[in-house]
Amino acid sequence: MTWALKRQLTYVFFLIIFLGSFAYLLIRPSLNKAPTCVDGIQNGTEAGIDCGGGCATACLNQVDAVSIIWARSFEVITGRYNAVAYLENHNQDKVVQKINYRFRFADKDNVYIGKREGTAFIPAGQKFAVFEPGIDIGNSIPVYTTFDFISTLTWVTVPGDRLSQIKVLPSNIRLSNTDTTPIMAVTLTNTSLFTIPRVNVITILYDASNNAVASSSSYLDQMAAQESTDVNFTWPEPFKSVVVSKEIIPIFNIFDAKLK
Repeated sequence: MTWALKRQLTYVFFLIIFLGSFAYLLIRPSLNKAPTCVDGIQNGTEAGIDCGGGCATACLNQVDAVSIIWARSFEVITGRYNAVAYLENHNQDKVVQKINYRFRFADKDNVYIGKREGTAFIPAGQKFAVFEPGIDIGNSIPVYTTFDFISTLTWVTVPGDRLSQIKVLPSNIRLSNTDTTPIMAVTLTNTSLFTIPRVNVITILYDASNNAVASSSSYLDQMAAQESTDVNFTWPEPFKSVVVSKEIIPIFNIFDAKLK
């Protein structure tokens, strides 16, 4: 080996060392980066990719499916209906902040006559409802109503202290004018020290056989901490059955509640 060749090899060796050291300095931060819940890989204590363990997002194999108990359409006036799906979230500390859903309607011959889509919040550990008002399907009558979710449910774990503190409770339910134009009032109380924005309130009325006979909804822009307020529901025509019980379901995104 000539002296010139040895010198060239030496230069190449030191160049490789320099480039290797430079490359290491570039990638070192990513090699030492702590696991996060948004890095797109399963690491740390995660049970899946960016879910489970210390992540707020729960893995789908760690949650129970939402039960669809029933879905129905209630005639409000001739040709106009309210659609309601009654569901239950069995996960006591997990919510879905936004989920796309779809109602579909069929006539007495089970022929498809229309649909209605929207978005909903799924509260933790309770029965709840999804309500769609003012459905007009022309001269068709929706005898069969089905409900399903049309996007992936992303479950988020709610801290226990938030679940135990932030509640909206109904009381003092008053139903009148059932033979003409029914009206119902209910007092809602925010028992927490949090201000809760965007409270959707759904009511379902039942007959003596516990069959749902009517439904309606109302909306509050905000409930201040420890505020009590009345919410009213109205129907333009008498009920077709005698109402013996009422269910009030306040629904709100628990993560939107803020201490004021």
